[in-house]
Amino acid sequence: MTTESIPRFSVRELNTAIGNLLERGFAPRFLLEATVSKPQIKKGHLWLTLTDGEASVSSVVWASKLKQLEYKPNDGDGVLIVGKLNFWTTRAALNVQVLDIKPNLSTVLRQFEIVKDLLLHEGLINETRKKALPQQPNAIGILTSVPSSALADMLKTAGERWPLTKIFVIPIPVQGNVSQQIKRKLLLLNDQYRKLNIEAIVIARGGGNREDLILFDDEQLCRTIANLPIPVITGIGHEDDLTVADLVADERAATPTAAIVKLLPSRESAKSDLRQLRTRLNENCNWIVKKERHRLEELITKLKINSPRNLVEKKRIKLNDKSNLLEAHSPQRWLNRGFSIVKNELGNSITSIEDISIPELLRIKVTDGEVKVETKSISQQGESK
Repeated sequence: MTTESIPRFSVRELNTAIGNLLERGFAPRFLLEATVSKPQIKKGHLWLTLTDGEASVSSVVWASKLKQLEYKPNDGDGVLIVGKLNFWTTRAALNVQVLDIKPNLSTVLRQFEIVKDLLLHEGLINETRKKALPQQPNAIGILTSVPSSALADMLKTAGERWPLTKIFVIPIPVQGNVSQQIKRKLLLLNDQYRKLNIEAIVIARGGGNREDLILFDDEQLCRTIANLPIPVITGIGHEDDLTVADLVADERAATPTAAIVKLLPSRESAKSDLRQLRTRLNENCNWIVKKERHRLEELITKLKINSPRNLVEKKRIKLNDKSNLLEAHSPQRWLNRGFSIVKNELGNSITSIEDISIPELLRIKVTDGEVKVETKSISQQGESK
């Protein structure tokens, strides 16, 4: 092979050709899953090494892009990167330029475990701290994205279940590194809930990847939720998604709509309870009326028995009986039968010869008058005259 048949390049020309080849033959953007190693800021740019344990590649987040990112990775974080290749022709250096970066599931779960263990150790995750939900809240606060399908479903469900409850909607961002913004809204609500008569708070976010829910594993946000003076119910993500915010909340629901179902009573159920209560009241009223009617009937019977006429008749019968009894034992009756009554001058009845002295004037009462006599002699019963 002669040198005339081999392409000739300068170093710059070679590097330019390689760069053109990469630009034409490689995807303009790609997803890269990796672990972050040795992140550091230089002149406002974030430089980091991306590795999978077997190979590594340098990466950079330019300062202009870094300001826009919601998530800043730490050493050892698993990440999912949207990137493109940068090839510097002057140095033949290959680099991944980061256009967007998010934590992957392993990073999310690691942060979840770290914050959970910390708050568990401090006693902020404890069933005994949980506050009971109000039975029929006058007003509630809903913190969620506005507008959103989650909010629409919650408002619809609230109107169907218990329209008497006033609802305050507090808009919050629910995507990205926004935990501090949510915390500020909660602290503001903490100062105003008495004035607004709010009795419970709902923190809600619709579906998404578990990686998108990492903001609800933020330590400071979860501390704020745990220390709120009124009950907090969470409806974050899907049923299988569990965040630290769910653990420190007073109640966790599988979805935003389920949170409203748990918090607000059912209007239909309340109507059914009222119907049953009305039935029981009617039954009790009927029983009381029946009982009182029976009591009145007994009183009427007693009144009839104890009426003045009956009482007078009873008295008359008793008086007649006594009159007959008196008549039966009347001295006059004995006088009419031939007996007489002997009394002395003092009017004392003579019942024995020992009551008589000689001489003494006696008065003998017979049926039609009285005879006065004088004693001449006294003989005992059985003696001869």
